[in-house]
Amino acid sequence: MIINRFIQKNIEHWLFKGKVIILHGARQVGKTTLVKELNKKYGNDRSYINCEDIITQKALEIEDPIKLRLFLGEGNFFILDEAQKIKNIGIILKLLIDTYPELQIIATGSSSFDLANKVNEPLTGRSMEFLLYPISYGEMVEQLSFSKSRGQVDTMLIYGSYPEIIKNEWKEADSFLKNISSNYLYKDVLEFESLRKPKLLINLLQLLAFQVGNEVSINELSVKLECSKATVDRYIDLLEKAYVIFRLTPLSRNPRNEIGKKNKIYFYDLGIRNSLINNFNPISARNDIGALWENFCIVERKKALEYGVQFRNLYFWRSLSGKEVDYIEEYSGKIFGYEFKWKDNKIKAPKQFLETYQDSSFEIITNDNADNFLLGK
Repeated sequence: MIINRFIQKNIEHWLFKGKVIILHGARQVGKTTLVKELNKKYGNDRSYINCEDIITQKALEIEDPIKLRLFLGEGNFFILDEAQKIKNIGIILKLLIDTYPELQIIATGSSSFDLANKVNEPLTGRSMEFLLYPISYGEMVEQLSFSKSRGQVDTMLIYGSYPEIIKNEWKEADSFLKNISSNYLYKDVLEFESLRKPKLLINLLQLLAFQVGNEVSINELSVKLECSKATVDRYIDLLEKAYVIFRLTPLSRNPRNEIGKKNKIYFYDLGIRNSLINNFNPISARNDIGALWENFCIVERKKALEYGVQFRNLYFWRSLSGKEVDYIEEYSGKIFGYEFKWKDNKIKAPKQFLETYQDSSFEIITNDNADNFLLGK
């Protein structure tokens, strides 16, 4: 089963406009499947190039545009999969696009710190970047219909939405997730700058998994992990760049009454989160459904907004007295607040929030009314 990825139309919009397309995403989210679908439409049998191949790496590391073009061969559409494996990939891509502007190159990489750091400076003004997530709720709806997708929400909260899991209808999902966690998830992070503390990394992720929906204190984490705050901060930054986690910062326009330092941290995939704490119990047997629902709503909204090319500032809000709003969007000069409750829809907006941001709105998102929110409407 091939699930249509919403990002494909965004990528196609920018093809053959003199830009190198950079496609990021965690391992196993479907980047290779997506670019091979594009290759069927725009390329040929030689257009797809696996940069993990040693011979390919040596051929593409020659900083000579004529020799590079000869290696690529006929056609004007090429995919460099796992392009970060190529030494000085940014310079290579710049040479090709400057010398042969008719070429369309798509370069994929599993981590932003691998690929972006090597291409951004050489390709200034010459690239468009896209991030591919695990399967989104909206993509599920398009594939299965509303009613069937709604019936899968409970399963997505437990096992997440990696393409391989959905394709196999969540059979042996726990084994697949544990395999990703053990063999793929940390590979980029541990290899980057020769980090040698996998146990510390796993312990940090487990602590973060238990704190989903809560503000995270770097100081408290460093005490529990018996390491420096700088180390914790560094590992969180790398995990974010590897698309394992992401942060929400606090909205704070009134420092006397609002917090302004601690962040919230969420997981790009709840299956990974649950794998880290070894908890695949059904919804009915869980005491963390509130945290799961909040993470699910925020990451699905994030996917929908990015795929829909809707640019918004994202925050959470909490007052010094403890009043809070789970999630904030700011756009068109207005503030939109959201609270996530699996069932309860009787929560009132904090008075202080509405008084501080007088043009703001407030909405409760429950399992019964979430569709428009999850679809970015």
